[in-house]
Amino acid sequence: MNDAANQTQPPARSAAYERVLLKISGEALMGDQGYGLHPPTVARIASEVKSVHDMGVEICMVIGGGNIFRGLQGSAQGMERTTADYMGMLATVMNALAMQSALEEFEIHTRVISAIRMDEVAEPYIRRRAVRHLEKKRVCIFAAGTGNPYFTTDTAATLRASEMGCQSIFKGTKVDGVYDKDPEKHSDAARYNHISYDDVLSKRLGVMDASAIALARDNNLPIIVFSLDEPGGFRGILAGEGTYTTVGG
Repeated sequence: MNDAANQTQPPARSAAYERVLLKISGEALMGDQGYGLHPPTVARIASEVKSVHDMGVEICMVIGGGNIFRGLQGSAQGMERTTADYMGMLATVMNALAMQSALEEFEIHTRVISAIRMDEVAEPYIRRRAVRHLEKKRVCIFAAGTGNPYFTTDTAATLRASEMGCQSIFKGTKVDGVYDKDPEKHSDAARYNHISYDDVLSKRLGVMDASAIALARDNNLPIIVFSLDEPGGFRGILAGEGTYTTVGG
């Protein structure tokens, strides 16, 4: 078992939400590498998920595939777009399996649920079955996007969160919220505590792609943007602490 699983956890606190979806990029699994998976980084993120799971929160996850293959980049290099997007979907399945393995090291029951049938490695997506997994406190990792080309994993995350009845999407990034300009390039960048869906779209702030933001807006689904690199950040927000930005109405 992973040594981190034996570390003493803070006492559980009442969470602000009962069911959430955590969306992270594939690049978040790379660590300091330029490509692929960095197992210690995957384990660290899994430990963050465990800390929230220990609060009794029902958790879904969607992980991008950009650390392995990004469809848009393949298309830009001359590959046919539909084929490139399907390759990107397969990359998300690989990341989902890696996260499942890390979570199971912490003795958390996990299901990888794929929008593209591959029964030997993942369950097919059936909404009612996925909801039942959540009710049984299993972590559900939704892989292969929506199963359709031309849709990003951001859109897939918003779609699945809506279907699962999640109360919020947690978008883990490298920074602790949404800023009016890139905080890594501009020292005077200002962080928003709250910003509307329409302002995110009109200001082109890049929180998620436009389709994902519009879908969240239409379903009144808040998006909480926080730093995945901040230890305990995911759990802290659910306990009413931490620094983050809420995208909402």
